[in-house]
Amino acid sequence: MKVLSAYQALLTAGELRPDPEQAAAAARLDALATQLEAVPHRGSTLWRLLRAKPQAPRGLYLWGGVGRGKSMLMDLFFANLDIRRKRRVHFAEFMLEIHARIADERRKENGDPILPVAAALAEEARLLAFDEMMVTNSPDAMILSRLFTALINAGTTVVTTSNRAPADLYKNGLNREHFLPFIALIGDRLDVLALNGPVDYRRDRLGSQDTWLVPNGPDATAQLSAAFFRLTDYPVEDRARVPSEDLTVQGRTLHVPKALKGVAVFSFKRLCGEARGASDYLAVARRFHTVILVGIPRLGPDNRNEAARFVSLIDALYEHKVKLLAAADAQPDALYPSGDGAFEFQRTVSRLEEMRSEQYLATGHGAE
Repeated sequence: MKVLSAYQALLTAGELRPDPEQAAAAARLDALATQLEAVPHRGSTLWRLLRAKPQAPRGLYLWGGVGRGKSMLMDLFFANLDIRRKRRVHFAEFMLEIHARIADERRKENGDPILPVAAALAEEARLLAFDEMMVTNSPDAMILSRLFTALINAGTTVVTTSNRAPADLYKNGLNREHFLPFIALIGDRLDVLALNGPVDYRRDRLGSQDTWLVPNGPDATAQLSAAFFRLTDYPVEDRARVPSEDLTVQGRTLHVPKALKGVAVFSFKRLCGEARGASDYLAVARRFHTVILVGIPRLGPDNRNEAARFVSLIDALYEHKVKLLAAADAQPDALYPSGDGAFEFQRTVSRLEEMRSEQYLATGHGAE
């Protein structure tokens, strides 16, 4: 009852409000943890006596609107699950890894590359826990059914969160008919639970926080820092040791100075002042549901390259419905006031204004 007890403790402390859908998901995750822990670990006497590999417990697909507690429940489940071979990873990051592994197998010319990749993954983890499953491109869509069928058959249990119901994954995608077996697989091998309770905790934690702060300076930095810690629930005593992360993009490394629970912090100089391209910004948009960007200067012909990168960044964040919290030297409509390129920048101004709206902030990451 470790998962359920941890959930009840949050309710008792007033950090959560009563929510029947959350409670049902916590109970299901608690039962799954018990099932996984009951399987004898590899190499034990009981494992050798059984000889055959035990069947993987049925997995779970948690879906619902933004801020409804999916990641919180995954945190409780993963932290309280006492097994050795478990792995939690963001789904977009996982798929980049899968394509790299498939490419390695193809170079060996040993036939179908998906089966050995799935077998290797199953050896590495009895549980694969994914944050934010979403399918946005044809290469991912084409391999998911075969990959996950092989994974589950090899004894791996899958638990995932998503902003979408299974039937809405890869909606209107190219050659979607080839993706439909994956949707059927989810229904056959995973329990599907909705989390669409009345409280948007992520929006609630932002409160009346303005998402575009002017001007740059200590006050704006302090406000954004406070927003970061509210969004991530990071302990006060550990704030000097916030984790960072490195994203690998086409063989290059993009360092994220602060990265926690889907929230990333960048400086404008780091993200738009260096030689970056659309693929870098796409990787950021897929990986993080919220980006905090500080130090945005006024833009114009004198820093046209930085402005062009900023436009590309906003396009990627907007298309993936990433929340943007920013500190800048001017409001969006005065950010690129005149000169060559100012007219073209108006499209970005329009997007920045929309990204401040309640409707945009209530939209799930990656939603169409």
